[in-house]
Amino acid sequence: MQTSDSESIYDEGSILESSQSIVSSVYDYLWENGRRYHAYRQGQYPFPNDEREQDRLDLMHCLWKELLNGRLFRSPIHQDTGIQRILDFGTGTANWALEVAELFPHVEILGSDLSPIQPIYSPSNCKFFIDDVESEWVYSPLESFDFIHGRAMAGSIGDWDQLLRRIHTHLKPGGWVELQEFECTVTSDDGTHQGPNLLREWCERLEEASVRFGKRIGVASNLRERLEAAGFVDVVDDSYKCPVGPWPRDQRLKRIGKIHLACCLEGIEPYSLALFTRILGVSYDKFQTSMNEVKKVAMNPSKHLYAKYHFIYGRKPSIEGT
Repeated sequence: MQTSDSESIYDEGSILESSQSIVSSVYDYLWENGRRYHAYRQGQYPFPNDEREQDRLDLMHCLWKELLNGRLFRSPIHQDTGIQRILDFGTGTANWALEVAELFPHVEILGSDLSPIQPIYSPSNCKFFIDDVESEWVYSPLESFDFIHGRAMAGSIGDWDQLLRRIHTHLKPGGWVELQEFECTVTSDDGTHQGPNLLREWCERLEEASVRFGKRIGVASNLRERLEAAGFVDVVDDSYKCPVGPWPRDQRLKRIGKIHLACCLEGIEPYSLALFTRILGVSYDKFQTSMNEVKKVAMNPSKHLYAKYHFIYGRKPSIEGT
């Protein structure tokens, strides 16, 4: 079948208009209550992506590393194991991906996220792309990974079991997955968390809102069982008590507590603003008043509060069942 010249030549105007539409879907951010939210798949991720949030994510990266004494992961991944490809989904500001790229200069590192907030310049072995990890994965069987990592994804995943099945499918036999998550609740070993506690009550309301939103935040404690159900073996859940504030006597824990407190003070608003106002119907003014009271509790040195941080990792069997 022959085509005319006009049919065989692309229309430049249509192409430009289509490209602009695609770019707009990524960069046409939503502004709400003074915070900026992602544009691509708008509403799927209830947390902001503005510069203030990016600073918080950078600080959180420091906290995760402090908990591991400078390490980036707990999985038994080493340079001499012949790994070729690593995926960091929900990469955010890409601190983890960039440092792993330096650690493994001959390994291809891919980072995906809903927001294009990654650095423009990165090592040649590290690339980023915009994607929704809950959409169908488009990697071919030849593009399987040796290691898949996700950090602080609780509250942004609606179907964890489906996600873990996809991770299992796209890992090479013998490959590892690691999920780094924290429990969105506070407790203590000396009972100082008991009684009226606005911070604990805030966490409970946040959990309620996330469940109603369809993407539960409180999943860290049951991810080990989910990995095992998805077919992973040698699953380990390394959990760490992370103090809120510099109340511990141990100097290392005191330093971690200071960082964690800063993360909490900066994280209370972005983690709950959209969920409280959109889902629970709390007014912005009431939200701000309550949030300030919650921050006072977090800064109270007489309350020896901590949250648990989990590093859950497991292996895809090398041969079926082993």
